[in-house]
Amino acid sequence: MAAREDILDLGKRVGQSIIGQDAMVERLLLGLLANGHLLVEGLPGLAKTRAIKSLAKNPDSELSRVQFTPDLLPADITGSEIYFSEGGKGEFKFQQGPIFANLILADEINRAPAKVQSALLEAMEERQVTVGGKSYPLPDLFMVMATQNPIEQEGTYPLPEAQLDRFLMHVEVGYPDETSEGAIMRLNRDEENASHDKKPHSTIVRLDPQSIFDARKEIGAVTVSEPVEKYIVSLVIATRYPDRYDKDLAKQLQVGVSPRGVIGLDKVSRAYAWLQGRDYVTPDDVKAVANDVFRHRLILSYEAHASSTTADQVIDRIVELVAVS
Repeated sequence: MAAREDILDLGKRVGQSIIGQDAMVERLLLGLLANGHLLVEGLPGLAKTRAIKSLAKNPDSELSRVQFTPDLLPADITGSEIYFSEGGKGEFKFQQGPIFANLILADEINRAPAKVQSALLEAMEERQVTVGGKSYPLPDLFMVMATQNPIEQEGTYPLPEAQLDRFLMHVEVGYPDETSEGAIMRLNRDEENASHDKKPHSTIVRLDPQSIFDARKEIGAVTVSEPVEKYIVSLVIATRYPDRYDKDLAKQLQVGVSPRGVIGLDKVSRAYAWLQGRDYVTPDDVKAVANDVFRHRLILSYEAHASSTTADQVIDRIVELVAVS
């Protein structure tokens, strides 16, 4: 279980600089272990970008940060063919964009229009980029970690459903408690003092990416019993045919979870069980991650929006109604 010790140590390192957001740090680890992409949503200033940058600097990997703005172009992400002239001869060569890194931080992703969002679709799903009719593979360790502000804020665009479905989890970040706020203030003060210190900084021992691949291999061997499999499928079916469980619930759902949802719930449940030190999945593991996997895949009805019903409330009701076989 050396891989698990390495991953737990990685979580501790990230947690040292991200105070009061333990759930977000755990979800970042789950996304890394389950080889999926994360959408992290919260109000400005809640350490979303800081958490992702902290996670990226610990493994021995390359980080690319893209600040999404309304004037961003697709080629600014994927790269483009550039004309080079040498010795009287010219040719087009592909210049790689920031997407060709291990960890991609897409900051404030919903401040760019849909045309730019589409540039990420192939990369997130196929792990490749096609430019000028030629496909270029992305690194084996590849993960998009996107942050977004609530869509009610000025200057934001709602992400297309097709793109949302490609995110393994949608993580919501809330305010830290009073104790954590004081610790954050002290941490910031210490970091400012350290920046003025002339002493050389200690070298960070970075995590070998092989530990991540070893962890994924171990997670692949985690057992999911037939009753738990049926429970996962039942949760997904309940989002598509809610009238089988509750008439009021049926009025709140317009579109249920896609097949990517059942695949994602299985992968994240196994990663969650592995983090707990078990080689099998329990129904409680499934319940612990169901909201993060389903939250962005549900489309609520007009009636639900009118009554201020949230996706989390609908998911909680589904988990309450669906019984374990």
